Amino acid sequence: MSDLFAPHEPEEMAAKRPLADRLRPRTLGEVSGQEHLTGPDGVLSRMIEAGSLGSMIFWGPPGTGKTTVARLLSGETGLAFEQISAIFSGVADLKKVFEAARARRMGGRQTLLFVDEIHRFNRAQQDSFLPVMEDGTIVLVGATTENPSFELNAALLSRARVLTFKPHDEASLEELLKRAEAIEEKPLPLDEEARASLLRMADGDGRAVLTLAEEVWRAARAGETFGQDDLFRIVQRRAPVYDKSQDGHYNLISALHKAVRGSDPDAALYYLTRMLDAGEDPLFLCRRMVRMAVEDIGLADPQALVVCNAAKDAYDFLGSPEGELALAQACVYLATAPKSNAVYTAYKSAMRAAKENGSLLPPKHILNAPTKLMKGEGYGEGYRYDHDEPDAFSGQDYFPEKMGRRTFYDPPERGFERELRKRLDWWAKLRRERE
Repeated sequence: MSDLFAPHEPEEMAAKRPLADRLRPRTLGEVSGQEHLTGPDGVLSRMIEAGSLGSMIFWGPPGTGKTTVARLLSGETGLAFEQISAIFSGVADLKKVFEAARARRMGGRQTLLFVDEIHRFNRAQQDSFLPVMEDGTIVLVGATTENPSFELNAALLSRARVLTFKPHDEASLEELLKRAEAIEEKPLPLDEEARASLLRMADGDGRAVLTLAEEVWRAARAGETFGQDDLFRIVQRRAPVYDKSQDGHYNLISALHKAVRGSDPDAALYYLTRMLDAGEDPLFLCRRMVRMAVEDIGLADPQALVVCNAAKDAYDFLGSPEGELALAQACVYLATAPKSNAVYTAYKSAMRAAKENGSLLPPKHILNAPTKLMKGEGYGEGYRYDHDEPDAFSGQDYFPEKMGRRTFYDPPERGFERELRKRLDWWAKLRRERE
């Protein structure tokens, strides 16, 4: 019987268990992809050597070994292991777990409580862990795929160390496949290109790569080897690991925005298509590209905003998937357009000035005087109609008198804003001459 099978389990029963379960590591040293935590100099390895284990939050994407590592920690430290899921547990369940842990502690044994999806507990439920953490009744190990800074109480975070689990890279996923081939005693029936595609499709998820491998083995006939197209057909092009309301969503839209800002159309298209392939709402992508047009391109290319709105209309007209090409066109246009945040910067500066000087009245000479009283108060007095002035420019000061002239908009010498710079410099020259 292979030493990868669970002890005392008949081999024929073990063979029926999912491959990912059969390959579950038996020691911290067997954990792949998290060497910064479980390697010889890893954080967790050092804790075990020191004989002191504190409460921790395991933060990382699915399939990176959070649950497995928690079980191994309890085994290597002699702590009793309890596991609950925040999805299926409530206050009554927590009370039972805490009471059992207190009873063990009275008998001299501490409990490692593993809480899966801990971010799904509300604030009050998270607070309930604090007393049993503080008095040593439990060592809490919470697992979350969400950013703990946003999802967990500050009080809980102050009592627990956050350890980050990294997505598997291709090397660690390849290591898992080789271990799978060893336990199955046969090679994965994929050519080199298809094998590389399977690793990419796993999206850094160790459990996913083993599940995909199982699907390939089930589909293969004797002596058959699959290419890339065959692989896509067999696994039905498994959707990427992506939750439109969670970190993956925000990470990818951030990457798309930065690729556009960095004038890299290839990277921008890659992130756009990843999000579309994962089922992202195309209208959300349209809205974000409109934001990119006004924030990062602005008046360096005024057509950028027009193109983005046209892409949204084209998608509304064509629908999916034909309309997605309009989004791709807008994405490439934005990435290749000249960049300027001058209007964005000017807007923020003007907003600060508005908050600081919001009570100041405009100068009276630019205010209308619809009544005799207002005319008598000087409203409109001295106003010069620009169209009647030389060059259609009077050069008057339009700011409140107590503010004086301010400069918010400073266009760069790029794209269309080069022309705007010329106009502003010309008007500044006229203003100086007429003052």
